[in-house]
Amino acid sequence: MPILRQLAFKSAITQIGKSENPLGSNWGVPVKDYLKSVGIDFPASWCMAFVYWCFEQNANGKNPLIKTGGVLAHWNKADKKYRVVGEPQVGDIFIMDFGKGLGHTGIVEKTDETFIYTIEGNSNDSGSREGIMVCRKQRPKTKIKGYLRYD
Repeated sequence: MPILRQLAFKSAITQIGKSENPLGSNWGVPVKDYLKSVGIDFPASWCMAFVYWCFEQNANGKNPLIKTGGVLAHWNKADKKYRVVGEPQVGDIFIMDFGKGLGHTGIVEKTDETFIYTIEGNSNDSGSREGIMVCRKQRPKTKIKGYLRYD
């Protein structure tokens, strides 16, 4: 049986191309469903909610992720046993910290020596942390604060 992070990754793939409606609103179907999964019922940044939603679809009521829409809140509250030491794997969660409480996250698809390749919500073609859709991105490993692995 596949482990939870692999199943969450498969759920993320099904969402590629899904976007806000209207664009730039942090709202609309399916964004409000991602936000609702973490208890948010208003337009808000949704990258962490997207990740939570992907895990929730496969957790059979036992989602191990912190139920929050806050990237850095999740990182800070997550049990240290979930922090990845070494190379990230498919389904790991990456964390970026832009300072002043601003973060971004998504799910790792693959890696090479220099980059991680991801599926992330609330991004866009330029890789913004305040984008409009679920998309695949390439990010330098040097820009990543850390990774979380939930099995």
